[in-house]
Amino acid sequence: MLIKVLSRYIFNKCVLFSPRNFPPSAQSSYYSVFTFVLPRNISRQNFSIPKPNFWTRKYFSSARPSTSKNSITADGVHKKAEEFRLLNDSFLSNYKNIAPSFGFNGLGEIVYRRTYSRVKADGKKEQWWETVERVVKGTFNMQKRWIEQNGLAWDPIKAQELAQSMYDKIFNMKFLPPGRGLWAMGSPLTEERDIYASLNNCAFVSTENMRDGRSSISAPFKFLMDASMLGVGVGFDTKGAGSKLIRGPSTLRSSTVYVIEDSREGWVESVGELIDSYFDENVGPYEFDYSQIRPPNLPIKGFGGVSSGPQPLKQLHKHISQTLSKNIGAPLSVTTIVDLMNLIGKCVVSGNIRRAAEIAFGDPQDNEYINLKNYEINPHRREYGWTSNNSVFSPLGLDYTKICERIKKNGEPGFAWLDNAQKYSRMCDPPDHKDTRAQGGNPCLEQTLESYELCCLVEIFPLNHTSLEDFLDTLRSAFLYAKTVTLGKTHWPQSNAVMLRNRRIGCGLSGIAQFISHQGLSKLKLWCEEGYKHIQNVDKELSEWFCIPKSIKTTTIKPSGSVSLLAGATPGMHYPESRYCIRRVRLSKSSELIQPLKKFGFKIEPDVVEPNSLVVEIPIDYGEGVRSLKEISMWEQLSLAAFLQKYWSDNQVSCTVTFEPETEGPMLKYALEYFQYQLKGVSFLPRMFSGGYAQMPIEAINTERYESIISTLLTKPTPHSGSNGKILKVDFHDIPSEDKSDPDIERYCDSNICVLDPV
Repeated sequence: MLIKVLSRYIFNKCVLFSPRNFPPSAQSSYYSVFTFVLPRNISRQNFSIPKPNFWTRKYFSSARPSTSKNSITADGVHKKAEEFRLLNDSFLSNYKNIAPSFGFNGLGEIVYRRTYSRVKADGKKEQWWETVERVVKGTFNMQKRWIEQNGLAWDPIKAQELAQSMYDKIFNMKFLPPGRGLWAMGSPLTEERDIYASLNNCAFVSTENMRDGRSSISAPFKFLMDASMLGVGVGFDTKGAGSKLIRGPSTLRSSTVYVIEDSREGWVESVGELIDSYFDENVGPYEFDYSQIRPPNLPIKGFGGVSSGPQPLKQLHKHISQTLSKNIGAPLSVTTIVDLMNLIGKCVVSGNIRRAAEIAFGDPQDNEYINLKNYEINPHRREYGWTSNNSVFSPLGLDYTKICERIKKNGEPGFAWLDNAQKYSRMCDPPDHKDTRAQGGNPCLEQTLESYELCCLVEIFPLNHTSLEDFLDTLRSAFLYAKTVTLGKTHWPQSNAVMLRNRRIGCGLSGIAQFISHQGLSKLKLWCEEGYKHIQNVDKELSEWFCIPKSIKTTTIKPSGSVSLLAGATPGMHYPESRYCIRRVRLSKSSELIQPLKKFGFKIEPDVVEPNSLVVEIPIDYGEGVRSLKEISMWEQLSLAAFLQKYWSDNQVSCTVTFEPETEGPMLKYALEYFQYQLKGVSFLPRMFSGGYAQMPIEAINTERYESIISTLLTKPTPHSGSNGKILKVDFHDIPSEDKSDPDIERYCDSNICVLDPV
């Protein structure tokens, strides 16, 4: 006890030596017992050792700036900062042998092993505790590099405390980084290649700058392709329509042979050169040489998956040429802009990024735009029109009568009220006009964005917390992760110019339907209000520590997808199809999970679409008291979205409202008239009763069928497991991994709502 009291006193009057100066054998003891000290006057209010309930504490000391020799060399060249020494063995040993609390009867762990478990240096796949260690270590490496490169104070004691807290929160799934963060943070992509764009979820680009020549015609198309190939979903507008005349490559000039590099950049540049050639009469036609592109089915280092060969790019070049050639002599049209973007999306899908996430924004009064997905009028677009969701920039007070007739048929277009997004943060607060430069949003429409801006999201699960204090403590760690991601620059100068200024973040909530069912709407309101205030204080503290601007906006409601499956949570604000469902997961026939799943007794059958895959059926229970979507009216869904836009989200709320075409379809117009003043965006989906199809991803089932399936599986008795006295306990924790390949790149928002599959 005396030692603890003395150490507390000395910490308040002295500054510790940096452990970088200690030999490795001494570093572990450094964090448990004070050793060497130097006298120095440090204000007690600026330096404290956090206690167990340290969510109320400030972590930012006035310790002296780092003098690491690895920051800046004599000639001004930035070098890698010394690696953050994370979490000693005694701390990690508390987690190594704990089975993680993955959700939904093993579904969460299957998704984790398939999607996020990377190969380590020893050739083995990560366990969950190792993935969390990699992510946390990568996060604090980013902080350390930023601090040292800018000559700021790096405090190893504070870093260890924050890192341990973050580790515990992620391990126990109180919050999770986005799927892209679980996949990329701390991997060679960030630690060796500095590809920080891979940590961001989604982006937006405007075509408006085509009009005044501030960008080349191809610039927004190149950005969308480049970002898509990195797994970033992109929104775009059609404001560049009518800005330039399509002239076609000059037939009076000789052709140019263009050798395409075997790289993402090579593919993107070739598309840019081809598009620009149609708007410059001084440029002749291009002949592309594909000989440098690797053949199909070779592993792609770092990003996972296998190469596609040059064929998808050849097809893209062909379709771009055909699209532009048939319009020579005419201005660039709305249809041509969306066609080019969609064709690029199709190429990315064909190039072994198997899904696409795009959203187009157009004018609600423009019949050409509204009918883009009317394949009776535009039959040629059926082959690639599926690659984007289509929405409109709706002015307040719009007559919604005509456009709602289209929504009743296929749910599109969605709506974005840009006026609300530019004027308001949360809708319960007075207008602050923070986002006057915003021009659109991301494919799921949970983030307001400027042109070329990217967004970083994190996901918090309120139901996994025991108290408001616990929840607020998690918000600090979650926000710290997201704020750290804003320290990384992209390879796009236009993006850096916006992102370094805005530092936009989206702290999202998931499992909202479960929380309301168990805790009630009143407690959700309290947690939203207190949580939002807490995040603003944390942002102020972190921004001062990193010496960067406060984030322009901080909170969101994302639709979620695979990340919520890890935690066993309902996605975002959405209700499930039924309390009991079957979730179908596709796995390679060679997956090491197949045999353990057979042992547990899960139904496994050949994939009806992909011959090299198998489909596993996982029965899941969303929890007692959780209502099914068919019990939630269109009006209640809209009201919940407005509630969250009012009390939590200063960005936007991603909300896809399911409605009954016959009974609620006629009311769409009136619903939009009311909620246009309470929301920043919304989309609709008509409920279909035409029956299912083979191997649907989600199938609603009743209690009897769920219990029947459970009864055939390997189960364990428990006194709290329902009428059949059993509970399914699936755990792959002790099953060694023999897979030597990294998972494919995490794509887009890990959501089933904004990600589109080819049809």
